[in-house]
Amino acid sequence: MATQTVEEMAAGLFRDVAIPTIHIGMATCGLAAGARSIEELVVKELEKRGLEARIIPTGCIGMCHNEPLLDITMPGMYRVSYRNVKALIIPQIFDAHFVKGEFAKKYAVCQIPIAGHKPFEGLPLMAETGFFRGQVKIVSSRCGLIDPSSIDDYIATDGYKALRKMLTEMTPDMVIDEMTKSGLRGRGGGGFYTGLKWKLTRQSQGEEKYVVCNADEGDPGAFMDRSILEGDPHSVLEGMLAASYAIGNAKKGYIYCRAEYPLAIKRLRKAIDDARERNFLGDNILGTGFSFDITIKEGAGAYVCGEETALLASLMGERGMPWPKPPFPAQKGVWGKPTVINNVETLGNVGHIILNGGDWYASYGSEKTKGTKTFALTGSVKNSGLIEVPAGTPLRSIVFDIGGGMLEKKIPFKAAQLGGPSGGCIPASGLDTPVDFENVIAAGAIMGSGGIVIMDEASCIVDTAKFFLKFTQDESCGECTPCRVGSKIMLEILTRITEGKGQEGDLDELIRLSMYVKSNSLCGLGAAAPNPVLSTIRYFREEFEAHIRDKHCPGTVCANLIKYVVIEEDCTTCGLCEPVCPTGSVTWDKGEVAHINLETCIRCKACVDACKFRAII
Repeated sequence: MATQTVEEMAAGLFRDVAIPTIHIGMATCGLAAGARSIEELVVKELEKRGLEARIIPTGCIGMCHNEPLLDITMPGMYRVSYRNVKALIIPQIFDAHFVKGEFAKKYAVCQIPIAGHKPFEGLPLMAETGFFRGQVKIVSSRCGLIDPSSIDDYIATDGYKALRKMLTEMTPDMVIDEMTKSGLRGRGGGGFYTGLKWKLTRQSQGEEKYVVCNADEGDPGAFMDRSILEGDPHSVLEGMLAASYAIGNAKKGYIYCRAEYPLAIKRLRKAIDDARERNFLGDNILGTGFSFDITIKEGAGAYVCGEETALLASLMGERGMPWPKPPFPAQKGVWGKPTVINNVETLGNVGHIILNGGDWYASYGSEKTKGTKTFALTGSVKNSGLIEVPAGTPLRSIVFDIGGGMLEKKIPFKAAQLGGPSGGCIPASGLDTPVDFENVIAAGAIMGSGGIVIMDEASCIVDTAKFFLKFTQDESCGECTPCRVGSKIMLEILTRITEGKGQEGDLDELIRLSMYVKSNSLCGLGAAAPNPVLSTIRYFREEFEAHIRDKHCPGTVCANLIKYVVIEEDCTTCGLCEPVCPTGSVTWDKGEVAHINLETCIRCKACVDACKFRAII
């Protein structure tokens, strides 16, 4: 059995729909871009024209760089997606669809196929666009397509079909076997095999067990879990139900979600209430005698609570601090009982695997990392957003094919930071690295939960290492000395270097401290904290040495190592640079070349940004 295609899912949603349907992307990214006001304008336009249409909010389809997004589906026709929607173009979109029976060519980005419906000529299909062409959507297949607040939309796209199959056709051991065959590894960063984790928890003795969903996504620039929770919350519930059934005796589950995700929590609560009402949660589920329920626990935002033992401590009302392993949560977790912990993306894959089989899932990906992986693609790249690609996809394809290349064409690629604060940088020479667990680790980074931050040559690699180390140092729980003190000393050294006070021997000391912290920290956060430092020194040692020896920042980011100079032959004597200087350091007389007083200049870069002729460097 193959998973539903986009066409089949859309057909399920639009079966027997006689009136136009308008979908508006209203995940956090869409709302931040103004989707709420677009919804209000659409309602007014419909009233003004006397038209009837359904307005449906959706999650994020991944094109965050194109928000706000608005889709229109006319009866019998494919669904058309519009990007960067503003008030002025809404009437033009309505004229095209409701008056002329066509689409607004100037603003449409693609069309989404619907089985049994007709396409528009001259508009590419979603799968034919550069952003989607290299993607394979499994865990994110419903995101942006369905109404995440509608359990009927979820059911119409094969939702809870895996639960029915599991409870009526499969034993717990059969479920674990399918998960093992799939090769699914934890998508939260550790990469432990999900089937093995469930098997070990099932083998643990105890009359009471628990299932925990780790939704404490804290990496800077990462939003994979949030997008799934906001766009397809029922898939996570279905994954937890499968885990409960597989490990045995688990009647209770917890979703630990940081309170900074209010929309995700709102949609989770609605999904849980609806699932209980339909008897997909609660007692005697679907009349099979199987019982399981879920409670949401809001976290206070501590990064360390992404580590499983710290999460469990916080879940039980204690301070979020890790404890030594063993015992592992599979042996002793919530309330001292055997507990299986999986992150959002891992659980979101489970229903698809049970429904379509482990071999089907394993047909995607690389030799040791099966399936697909979602990534939050951010930074100096044109097409920022949420993507899902087969594991092992080359980094070059992610950056230049799906990502569309560098944001500024004239500024070349410098590095990609993978894995957040616990990850590392891969330089231009590593662009052909297959992005899977083993290859990324060999390159000096980690796949982590899936954050990819793209940097260009205008970035400072030393400042980047300092940023991630400062984040980790601030978020250290302070329980163990290597992490608490070691990261502080390392941060002090990096800060000195960026201030122009670096000394010979600083790099050797950073490497020595990094190895000590990695080897002696209590938990994974401390053990991975030095990764950004080690990887940047490994690939960009010359840039560190330029800061230390030459007191020069090649990326022109470190303020103390920068001086601004007016190139006289390029200066047009326009004077645009003078009024923007906050300290009066730029002086200019009509018809004369501008002058910068370096003694009072605070290196704010305002004059550089104001100069249209790039005469200030």
